[in-house]
Amino acid sequence: MLKCIRTVQWLSLFLLATFNSAWAAGGGGAAAIVIVADTRYLSGMQLAWASLYNESHAYFTLLTVILIPVIGLIFGVLADIVMKHIGIDLSSRELSEH
Repeated sequence: MLKCIRTVQWLSLFLLATFNSAWAAGGGGAAAIVIVADTRYLSGMQLAWASLYNESHAYFTLLTVILIPVIGLIFGVLADIVMKHIGIDLSSRELSEH
């Protein structure tokens, strides 16, 4: 356990030293880059999503990480319902080779 903590400490120190000394060409006097979504021509859900992105990248990331598996689950259940409706049963496993 102590070895793991030491490794994490050394890795943290290395990352801090590396990122603090890495400057863009020009000596670091450049202004910070701001990344935003253009919301001028958006409406409805797209406007809400872009506004969330502009307001907080952390909330946007959290919501995206939560929504992707939920939407995948919904699509999977819907696909299973459609396949059962057309006669494909994936719950029983029978080999077609006889």
